[in-house]
Amino acid sequence: MNTPPSAPGAERADGSSVRIGTLVPLTRPGWTEAGRHLLAGLELAVRDVNAAGGIAGRPLELVVRDTAADPRRAVAAVDELARLGVAALAGEYHSVVARAAAARADALGLPFLCSSAVLDALTEEPAEWVARLSPPQSRGWRIFADFLLGAGHRRIAVAAQSSLYWARGTRILRDHLARHGGTVTALDMRALTPTAACDELVGHRATALLLLAGHPEPAVSIVRSVRRDQRLADVMIGAPAGQPEFASWATSLGDAGAAIPFLRYLPERLGPLGARVGTVLRERLAEAPSFVAFEGYDTVVVLAEVLRAQGGDRARTAAAWPRVAVEGTRGQIRFTRTPGIGVWQWARTPVQVVDRDPAAPDRFRILHTG
Repeated sequence: MNTPPSAPGAERADGSSVRIGTLVPLTRPGWTEAGRHLLAGLELAVRDVNAAGGIAGRPLELVVRDTAADPRRAVAAVDELARLGVAALAGEYHSVVARAAAARADALGLPFLCSSAVLDALTEEPAEWVARLSPPQSRGWRIFADFLLGAGHRRIAVAAQSSLYWARGTRILRDHLARHGGTVTALDMRALTPTAACDELVGHRATALLLLAGHPEPAVSIVRSVRRDQRLADVMIGAPAGQPEFASWATSLGDAGAAIPFLRYLPERLGPLGARVGTVLRERLAEAPSFVAFEGYDTVVVLAEVLRAQGGDRARTAAAWPRVAVEGTRGQIRFTRTPGIGVWQWARTPVQVVDRDPAAPDRFRILHTG
C-alpha cells in the first residue's frame, strides 16, 4: 500500500504492483463477519494469482478500505482510490453501500466489480463501468418465494426494518406471492418489540415469518421470542438475506437457529477449483467459509484475467466486461445485460435455499435450488 500512485490507466514495466481498490465492511455497524469472509476470499485469490506469475509479471495488490456500512464513507474511499491510481475497484457486501460506490465509480470512470451486493438498482442509469457477481435481489428472492409456495406457505409476515434493501425485498415477495394467491404482511420493527411482533403474528394467522432485519439485532431477539411462544410453534421462520449463513448465528442461537431457510449463492457441488479454495479458506478463517468468501475469490479471478488482457487500462478493462469467460469457484462466469439491471451481470449465479440441520446445526441442508 506504500507503492507510489500511478496515473489512471498507465502501463508500467518497472515491476511495481497492479493495485485493486477494495471495499469491505470491517467495523460496526457493518456486518463485520461478512467483511472478514469477503476479504479472506479476495486475499487468497491475490495470493494464488501472484503465485502463478501475477499480472504479466507484476504482483497484484489489494488497497483495502473499510466502509463500515456507510455509503458516504464508501464514496470518499472511491474518490481516494481513484486518485491513488488503482486499476479497478472490487468488493462490498452491503447493497446500499455498494450502490453509492457504484454510482461514484461509474461517474469517475473506474471499473468496479461488485462482489456481494444484490440490490437490483445498483445504479440508477445503465452503467458501462460496473459489473456484478451476486444475483440481483429480484431473482434470488423470487426463488425464495417459490420455495415458500412449494412448502405450502401463502400467509407470510415480514419483520422489517427501514431501509431501501428491506423495502425492495418486501415488494419482490409481495408481488411474486400475490400472483399465486399469497399475501405479505409487514411488521414494522421500529414500532414493535419482538414480543409484540409475536402477538401480531398470531393475529394475522401467518404461517411463515421472514426476518428482514439486521444481525445480530433485532434478528436474534425475534427468533428467540418466536421460538419461546407456544402459539407460534407451527410458524416457519425464514431469512432470505442470509443471516444464518455465518457461524455467529449458530453461536448466538444454538438449536433455535436451525431450520431457518435462507438464500446462499453456491452450487450443489463445488468443482475442483471450488473444493480446493474451500479447503484453504476453512484453514484461513478457522471455520467453514461462507458463500461470501467464494464471491471474494471469484472477484479477483475475474479481475486478474481482465487486467492481464487489458494491461491495467481502466477504459479497456470496463469495455471487456461482455467478453469475460472465466472459470470461478462456482462455475463459469460471463457477464450480460439483464433486463431491468443497469450493470453488467453474471446471469447464472447459482442460488440455493438452505437451512441449518436441527440434528447438526453446523451442517447445511439444501431445500431448493433455482
